[in-house]
Amino acid sequence: MTAPSTFGLSSEARNLHWLLTNLVEEVPGIQSVAVVSSDGLLLLSSDPGHTEQSRRARPAKGPRGSSADLATIVSGIGSLTVGAARLMEFGGVKHTMVAMDEGSLFVMSISDGSLLGVHGSAECDMSVVAYHMALFVGRAGHVLTPELRSELRKSLEAESTGSTR
Repeated sequence: MTAPSTFGLSSEARNLHWLLTNLVEEVPGIQSVAVVSSDGLLLLSSDPGHTEQSRRARPAKGPRGSSADLATIVSGIGSLTVGAARLMEFGGVKHTMVAMDEGSLFVMSISDGSLLGVHGSAECDMSVVAYHMALFVGRAGHVLTPELRSELRKSLEAESTGSTR
């Protein structure tokens, strides 16, 4: 994983970057991670994936090798499950898991509609991934304020613009 630059970010933003990096490095089988805002915008990612070189370097498996693609999938699944829960009158959605032949997708609510999405390989232990996601959510949920979400979005936009030279 290539860690994005955290230069110039607030301590809360740097802490979230550290938590995300820690999640990916400590849990075997995690391919990529995305934190998505309630309006579907990518806030934080384990793989910046903005340059063609980094896209080519990624393995062929996964959501097209792009954090934006994972964010889109996570946002869509989050929206679908929230709609289903409302329709069935079952309350809020805590987490969703999609098990596939060659991998898994985990989506967990963070706060005020924000989501944590994890794409795991077929070999990952789903219970370990879910446990570490819950730790991330517990640590990140209280600091993910509107101001911090705005800062993270601006940081990703700046990183994207800077890497397309």
